[in-house]
Amino acid sequence: MLHFRVCRLFWAMAATGQEGTLARTHEGEPGLPRGRNRLPLRAVRASHRERLLRSVIAAVAEAGYPAVTVADIVRLARVSRVAFYAEFADKEDCFLTATREGGRLMSSRVVSATRALPTDRPDERALRAAFRAFLRFLADEPAFARVFYIDMPAAGPLALERLDAADGWFAGLTQKWHERARTRHPEWPAVPSEAYLALVGATAELVRSTIRTGQDRQV
Repeated sequence: MLHFRVCRLFWAMAATGQEGTLARTHEGEPGLPRGRNRLPLRAVRASHRERLLRSVIAAVAEAGYPAVTVADIVRLARVSRVAFYAEFADKEDCFLTATREGGRLMSSRVVSATRALPTDRPDERALRAAFRAFLRFLADEPAFARVFYIDMPAAGPLALERLDAADGWFAGLTQKWHERARTRHPEWPAVPSEAYLALVGATAELVRSTIRTGQDRQV
């Protein structure tokens, strides 16, 4: 059932061709006004940062992390290299910041979906709501999904640490749900902590495989 739901969502997103708000760039659009303007410096820097974070996601999703340069990122963001280095140390710093913020949005979507349910809802409904929110986020943000599941593993040791941390967070969330549910379902078996990580890993592989399949379908 999980594999079917993943495939259905990702094939649907592949058909639309949309990339999501986390990868919306300003390529071909004017940059912010140069020289003196009425925009406060804080607002200008915030706009530059947002543009750069979206642009690195778009660039990496299109070309892959190794091929992307700072020049590619600033071109899509329509900001200067000076503005880039005012916010980030290098390409890796920008990439890790963008994926971290995208990951936070993803986890927030999952938590919000379960908290929105009535307190007396069935335990299985909470789990379904969490998975549905997770998959819906990836379907809404296909460029981020490709970057997170395809490019992150090849982006260096810090990126791998971030992936491990994300796996640990989702495994911990699943463990809390299961242990809480077992107080109401004592017949449910206890499982070792490694099982929760195994579930997260299997889900990640299904998502990764489906993203690749979606990419192939677009060629």
